[in-house]
Amino acid sequence: MTLDPAMLYGKRLRLLVTGAGGMLGRAVVEAARQRGHDVFAATRAELDVTAEAAVRAAMLEWRPDAVVNCAAYTDVDGAERDRAAADAVNHLAAGRVADAAAEVGARIVHVSTDYVFDGSKREPWVESDPVAPLGVYGETKLAGERLVAAANPAHVIARTAWLFGTGGRNFVDTMLALGAERDEVSVVTDQIGCPTWTGHLASALVELAERPQATGIHHLAGAGQCSWNELALEIFERAGIDCRVLPATSDQFVRPARRPAYSVLGSERRDRIVLPPWQRGLAQYLAARVAVS
Repeated sequence: MTLDPAMLYGKRLRLLVTGAGGMLGRAVVEAARQRGHDVFAATRAELDVTAEAAVRAAMLEWRPDAVVNCAAYTDVDGAERDRAAADAVNHLAAGRVADAAAEVGARIVHVSTDYVFDGSKREPWVESDPVAPLGVYGETKLAGERLVAAANPAHVIARTAWLFGTGGRNFVDTMLALGAERDEVSVVTDQIGCPTWTGHLASALVELAERPQATGIHHLAGAGQCSWNELALEIFERAGIDCRVLPATSDQFVRPARRPAYSVLGSERRDRIVLPPWQRGLAQYLAARVAVS
């Protein structure tokens, strides 16, 4: 007998994924289908979340049980130059999607970021810690969190960090490209975080969509911590690339947006979902890249 994957996880859901063409959205669609759910994968071309009429029409047409909102403006430096564009997606559209979901009785899992914190701690940030974004990207994501929570009581705010995966620009791919071209690279040692593979995060987001009691803020990031420098070293070692990684500081790479110095995410929740170590995520991602090359 062939076992229906949905039987393993409870009720089969009608699941709407916004931003389904992006790096995380693609992974969520794949994870949801593997778990036996009926998935409506809405790319930006298919559903403009900044258009209120389109969002409400989509909800009425598809009538999902749950929505995973992966639509986001993720250009951290670009947000400093164009607050309106970042705000339209990260803030206003997030609330609009949550409100429209509530109207059809759907819960929402909304993806947020470690950038809501200022990086001043030296121990993992937990869900109840005070927020203080350093730049426009974090400010718009925090504003989106608040709109989502106000618009839909059946909400999850899933904060994550340092994403890498298939189908989008990410640090791992950048390092692999540089390592193939250069003998050495300089990478900062004074920014510490949790590298998170979209494959691991996506499964956790779908699990949260399946759990109606799991409301509120959840921190989801690869277990452990490292600096960008340490991550680069691990990438080259696992990929077998002979490229030296030199230490550098953030002051040597001035960017339009400030980054949190320490953005390691932890959780104080009893029902927390713990992702695998970031090293395992990196290994699985590199193996996946080889498999499709």
